[in-house]
Amino acid sequence: MTTSRQLVGTRDWDAAHRAVADVYFPHELTALDEPEKVNLSLRTVELGGVTIGRMSWGTAVSIACEYPGAYEVNIPLSGRLHSRAGDGEIVSRPGLGTIFAAGRASLITNWTADCQVIGVKFDAEHLEREADRIHLTPIRRRLSLPDQLDVSSAAGASWLSLVTALSAQPRDPVDLLANPLVGPQLASAVTTAFLLAVTPDDADSDGQLRPGMVKRVLDALNDDPAHPWTSAEMAALAGTSVRRLQEAFAEFVETTPTRALADIRLDRARDDLARGHGTVADAAARWGFSSPSRFAAAYRRRYGVSPSQVLRH
Repeated sequence: MTTSRQLVGTRDWDAAHRAVADVYFPHELTALDEPEKVNLSLRTVELGGVTIGRMSWGTAVSIACEYPGAYEVNIPLSGRLHSRAGDGEIVSRPGLGTIFAAGRASLITNWTADCQVIGVKFDAEHLEREADRIHLTPIRRRLSLPDQLDVSSAAGASWLSLVTALSAQPRDPVDLLANPLVGPQLASAVTTAFLLAVTPDDADSDGQLRPGMVKRVLDALNDDPAHPWTSAEMAALAGTSVRRLQEAFAEFVETTPTRALADIRLDRARDDLARGHGTVADAAARWGFSSPSRFAAAYRRRYGVSPSQVLRH
């Protein structure tokens, strides 16, 4: 992984729009004052899976974005950030950060002229994979994050201190962040600290209560993940229809029964490979994957490395 940094300053409206879109997301930018008042200041650090930026527009703007493939957290250091996702309005000032979920259209209705923001973008796969790791759950779930983060709390303040320091790195001296051994470690530290800051202290391993039908199916999948489970068989075990079981999984586990089974199988295969038990093809066959190539592709999507790499090490 490489680490790159940029420093952008411009009073040109179109150039400012392009610069922010290149670093973060394509978006629709609207001036709430005159466009000629724009005075963009943007400094970014890219750590592979995590982008940290410090920016201000110099004028009041609104931004519409769908946040494709990534989550973003915007923390004002000054001024206010007004936004809307769904029916409610969210206002963040210093001490609070606004969280934008991956794939959910949101509107920043007023980024005030005096608002300087630290913006942290997490690639969705990176953030979800790190959530898997620290929560020690075998089932990949869509992340359900709050709309705001209190960065005045102990955990929130620690995370903010880390990203503030990284976003304030000087531009010219030889930079430790350019070391390919350092960037991934920092990306993991930033991501883990964020997840701990947004996770309630009293949450269980996945923060959800489950109805009996879902628990019965999950228990059976965990007991015998190599079994060639069908959707009809899982529904019969739950005592409901296939459609109702899928709805229950979507509501309480935020995945499908088939995806839950695949995640459990991948987790078991990872244990085998880490212990050096057999070959990649052996692991694929043992845990019910139709081919080693499909197993390898699914493994890489979930864990970010190939199964052969795990086996070699």
